[in-house]
Amino acid sequence: MQNSLLFLLKTLSDLYLVTFVLRLILQRVGADFYNPVSQFVLRVTNPVVARVGRIVPTMQGIDLPTLVALIALQCLVTWLLLALANVIYSGGQFVQYVFFRLINLALWLYSICLIGYIVLSWIMTIQYNSSLRALLGAIDEIVAPVLRPVRRFLPTIGGLDLSPIPVFILIQAIEIALPLPGFLR
Repeated sequence: MQNSLLFLLKTLSDLYLVTFVLRLILQRVGADFYNPVSQFVLRVTNPVVARVGRIVPTMQGIDLPTLVALIALQCLVTWLLLALANVIYSGGQFVQYVFFRLINLALWLYSICLIGYIVLSWIMTIQYNSSLRALLGAIDEIVAPVLRPVRRFLPTIGGLDLSPIPVFILIQAIEIALPLPGFLR
């Protein structure tokens, strides 16, 4: 029962937290905020970000309200997960868990985006669909800055872009190296 509850809490909270990470990434890459994906992310995160924005201002192009909301929510979720697992921890360990969970969440998002990018680009070569094209455009804006350095060294083979493969492998290696207990991954 406890494992089921941990799984449900972690999964549902991570899905919500990833929208905040996505909001930060979309702002950082200068994504088109009229894209349906961007609009969804804004609608989901605005209730919390707007409240935090009354207290914390945006500074020098950094969306501090979103960042503060993300960190606060991650602290709450991490505390709940640790409490449910009956784990004893120090303040330093807690901060470390929150920090590494944020990194893990961003890496997980990039993994999913890379897989989506690969699949959608294959589908788009077979059949054009305007809805899928909008989704592919949003994902491309997210993954292009990460793939760009790899594309300089790894040429395409017969029109096939292999750059997501080494990036995906590197992301997985970093995720494995993160010092997090299994129930916090």
